[in-house]
Amino acid sequence: MAKPSSLSLETAVEARDIVRTFEIGDNRIEVLRGVSLEVQHGEKLFLVGPSGAGKTSLLYTLAGLEKPNQGEVLIDGKSLYHLPRREQAEVRNARMGYVFQSFFLMPELTALENVMVPALIRGRHRKDCALELLDRVGLGARSGHLPNELSGGEQQRVAIARSLINEPEIIFADEPTGNLDSKTGIAVMELLMELADERERTLLVVTHDNQLAEQGERIVTLVDGKVVE
Repeated sequence: MAKPSSLSLETAVEARDIVRTFEIGDNRIEVLRGVSLEVQHGEKLFLVGPSGAGKTSLLYTLAGLEKPNQGEVLIDGKSLYHLPRREQAEVRNARMGYVFQSFFLMPELTALENVMVPALIRGRHRKDCALELLDRVGLGARSGHLPNELSGGEQQRVAIARSLINEPEIIFADEPTGNLDSKTGIAVMELLMELADERERTLLVVTHDNQLAEQGERIVTLVDGKVVE
């Protein structure tokens, strides 16, 4: 397992008694049942657990993408979901980066353009930075290619570069190797960890692969919507 970060231990993300429920017909399903969790600045934390345990729901809630039914999420001590929607969106765009299992690249845009999208949303033209990131993930020569001209591993590398374009403090990754073969998945995860270390970013990863999770500094296990560290 990796050594803990040398950064001072200050809380970057905190969940307080998070409850997430869904209504399916007449049934009420509790996905998260009072989850509390602290993640420190620079920490590399992996969320593991069986299918349906609530891993992705917790990640999305911490990442500002799904509002909890109860409880609160604090980013650097500020309650995220109590902010006005516009400020929530600004926090997500400026301070968070996202890597998803399905890549979510825009098919009509080149690799370079896909990486630049989050910066353009902020009104920033960061072409040089995007090119530098593509080069860093080994795709400098493929910046002009469309997603359908890239392999799965290459598309995920584009997604990793995109997640870093706004220099976010926190990177959220939901099963980032889930659509990749084992060898490619290991290489992609190693790259993500390396980039997070280089930039001293906080990293939260959901994975079903316990072997991959061993690369992190801390593993948190969810079972039936509860933390069982």
